Amino acid sequence: MNRLAVIFLLSSYLSTGYASNILREMEYAEEIGSSYSTGKIVWLQAQKKQFLTLYTETEELDNLGTAIILHPMDGHPDQKKVINPLRTYLPAHNWATLSIQLPVLGIGAKKEAYYALFDDAKERIQVSIDFLRLAEVKNIVLVGYGLGGVMAVYFVKEGGAISEVDAIVTISLSVPDSEREEVQIVDFIGDIKQPFLDIFAEFDLPEVTDSARKRRIAGKASSAYRQFQIEGEGHLFQHDEGLLVKRVYSWINRTFRKPR
Repeated sequence: MNRLAVIFLLSSYLSTGYASNILREMEYAEEIGSSYSTGKIVWLQAQKKQFLTLYTETEELDNLGTAIILHPMDGHPDQKKVINPLRTYLPAHNWATLSIQLPVLGIGAKKEAYYALFDDAKERIQVSIDFLRLAEVKNIVLVGYGLGGVMAVYFVKEGGAISEVDAIVTISLSVPDSEREEVQIVDFIGDIKQPFLDIFAEFDLPEVTDSARKRRIAGKASSAYRQFQIEGEGHLFQHDEGLLVKRVYSWINRTFRKPR
């Protein structure tokens, strides 16, 4: 991205008092603009504020739908581990992807501080859905990694029966130890009616593996919930990142090829 464009956008954002750290978002935008090789950058508008997305189409015109990719805390739409493989490999399996920049805070910010950004994230997800619906996308799946998964669950729960999300996949989903209403994952899971896949690694972060049983029990309230553990992997899925992507596209392909 042109440095002058970054400066112009940054100056317009700083005047809004937006909760996200806009400087970091613009630094990410500049980094992505100079290094990405697949897909195209699309800037979307949220309450007079723009945010970057990376849209990658399939080779087939008649694809199954689009996966909205939600990065983890302190991340960006093209980060090397997990996010880039998802956004670039899913299109080879009949799913377009829209990887979006979620709100971020300064370096070193605690996870608890991010909970105040959930409504900002919800707005960006909704704007992304509106963009896809205008393009007459058939099916929309939210795929969230880490905190992006927590945001995805919150978004779908808030949408209730009228949610425009057709399915949800979370990767390394945790159950935050917080009383904030936005992150009551155990309470939310059973209320989600859309097909829901909860993937985590055998050697994932403690807050993910230690809460897996709680999530699984909560999921018994919904016939749409499935949980899957990938053996031999850690939080970054770096031994065989292709296996993670395969688990995602295999599940969503089965889900949307079934009679509905």
